Amino acid sequence: MLRKVSSFTVPAAVAAWLYATSTMPAQAYLDPGTGSMILQVLLGGAAGVALAGKLYWHRFLVLVGMRPAEADEPAKAADTSRAEN
Repeated sequence: MLRKVSSFTVPAAVAAWLYATSTMPAQAYLDPGTGSMILQVLLGGAAGVALAGKLYWHRFLVLVGMRPAEADEPAKAADTSRAEN
């Protein structure tokens, strides 16, 4: 196992050294449109993660036993309305 770690470490260190010494400063310009697009992507990703968390939060609470599992309310209402007729 020690041989596998060292055989990976040496090439990775050489690659990192070559990358660090071969890069040159970029003379790049980001206009406001690019910054706005990056901000939109970040905010959209955060909103997506928040929505997914909201959708699965109840299932998580039921899984850990903090809330009892509830049956579907629309299904109960449909069953009681059929029984009354």
